[in-house]
Amino acid sequence: MSKFHIRELDHVNIRTENLDEMIQFYTDVLGLTSGPRPDFPFPGAWLYCGDRAALHLVGVDGPLRPRELQIEHFAFSATGPDEFTERLKRHEVDYRRRDIPGTRITQVHLRDRDGNHLHIDFERPG
Repeated sequence: MSKFHIRELDHVNIRTENLDEMIQFYTDVLGLTSGPRPDFPFPGAWLYCGDRAALHLVGVDGPLRPRELQIEHFAFSATGPDEFTERLKRHEVDYRRRDIPGTRITQVHLRDRDGNHLHIDFERPG
């Protein structure tokens, strides 16, 4: 039986040049709440739906180019990180594994066949 299993869509990440306005929109209009975010070296906010950071906003300097993607990536939470990375190797998919500071999350970053960025999040024990 496979230990790797996708559990759910974890969050959406949106790039914006209007960080404060986006925070206000998603909190005032949709009722999300602003909450804790790791100490990344770029501006942003994590907006929560209940106890889950469902929307990650990333502030960018300067205007976004026309037709430039504003959804930078999407993520799934899963189980079985070692089995998953072995699967990626078998399918010859490049990936990058990263532990998120201040959390128990390990992310495996990859791109799909169209070049879209996604990551699979695994909770580390402890």
